[in-house]
Amino acid sequence: MNFSKSDDLYARAQKIMTPVTQTLAKGPGQYTKGASPKYVKRGKGAHVWDVDGNEYIDYQMGIGPLSLGYAYPRVDEAIKAQLEDGITFSMMHELEVEVAELIHEIIPNAESIRISKTGADVCSAAVRVSRAFTGRPHVLCCGYHGWHDWYIGTTSRDKGIPQESKDLVSAFEYNNLDSFKELLTEDVACVILEPFIFDAPKDNFLHEVARLCKENGTLLIFDEMWTGFRIAIGGAQEYFGITPDLAVYSKACANGMPIALLTGRKDVLQLFEQDVFFFTTFGGEALSLAATIATISEMREKNVPAFLASQGNKLKEGYNKIAADLGLSSYTKCYGYDCRSIVTFDASAGNPLETKAYVQQELFKQGILWGGFHNMSFSHTDEDVAKTLAAYEAVLPLLKDAIEKGDVSTRLEGEPLEAVFRKVTNAAPVKK
Repeated sequence: MNFSKSDDLYARAQKIMTPVTQTLAKGPGQYTKGASPKYVKRGKGAHVWDVDGNEYIDYQMGIGPLSLGYAYPRVDEAIKAQLEDGITFSMMHELEVEVAELIHEIIPNAESIRISKTGADVCSAAVRVSRAFTGRPHVLCCGYHGWHDWYIGTTSRDKGIPQESKDLVSAFEYNNLDSFKELLTEDVACVILEPFIFDAPKDNFLHEVARLCKENGTLLIFDEMWTGFRIAIGGAQEYFGITPDLAVYSKACANGMPIALLTGRKDVLQLFEQDVFFFTTFGGEALSLAATIATISEMREKNVPAFLASQGNKLKEGYNKIAADLGLSSYTKCYGYDCRSIVTFDASAGNPLETKAYVQQELFKQGILWGGFHNMSFSHTDEDVAKTLAAYEAVLPLLKDAIEKGDVSTRLEGEPLEAVFRKVTNAAPVKK
């Protein structure tokens, strides 16, 4: 495959950008350098075209936000219609109220709603208001919650974060209730966690966390960046029947337009009136508000979560059957909830990053843009699923041969993938 235009853009970017990517998960370190494109040109449905004209079925989907698909007509029409009237204004816009009313209607805990632009914004706002409401300083977290000081200090990329800030945040392991109980002291203001990443809760884990938080006077925050509107229209809180004190959303809300939501108890969020500061110039930007209404309305009317689960299940079960038939089940598997699953590689087959890079490299040749995930969208058709399974049927025998001969690394046509974070003491598992 030809990636000459991608490589040229990359060379230009390296001269003036540090690093070259604005989103780590989209950067060149997450794809096999030398054997994959680096820049895309356009998208339609579940397909993208890189700057060299190569076409792929996309399972990254913008790293999550493309819940309906690229250039989705209903959303694009809403954006174009609002564009005729303006983007950002000098006073509040009526769509702010309409979005809030819609969210109040569908999210169980949404007594009150705040609107912002990114997931990190609302995660930090939720933590800040929790500290103000409880008068406590400590935070417990589980999962990935953005780039701001309070969270990123728990990872290896913690330079520039004061030790005093790091000391106020502790991470716990998902499905490990004993470790959670040890950390849940009287100075814990809030617990923020992803309701699930790929593993399902075991032994009533989420319900027990909710119960213990209530008993301790600690606020529970669901980080629903990935689960919101995908597992159910009302998110994981609807799916599991748990009403957290606060919840945050961003991915999937507006089919790619930048918006983030903080929902929760009115007695907590009312502190934003005078006591806690959380405002941004672009919080009421109207194109994203219009896209949010169109996206969520489409998801409700078409029952999109059911479709995501159906198509995602075909890929998950199909991958595992192909792997089993080839005798690879001990080395690789696909698991997770049907709307978003992950393919993993066991270290017994060799360096997992090299193994993943090899599979990714070969899938690009089959026209599949893949980072190890099946981030499903409403535009992934039966034909897309069938072509993807056919690609797995072509690539996994190559993997088997490479594992048996012990030469995965020598088959790489470029540099292997890079890990996003190194785990450090007391750090939560993070998405790769």
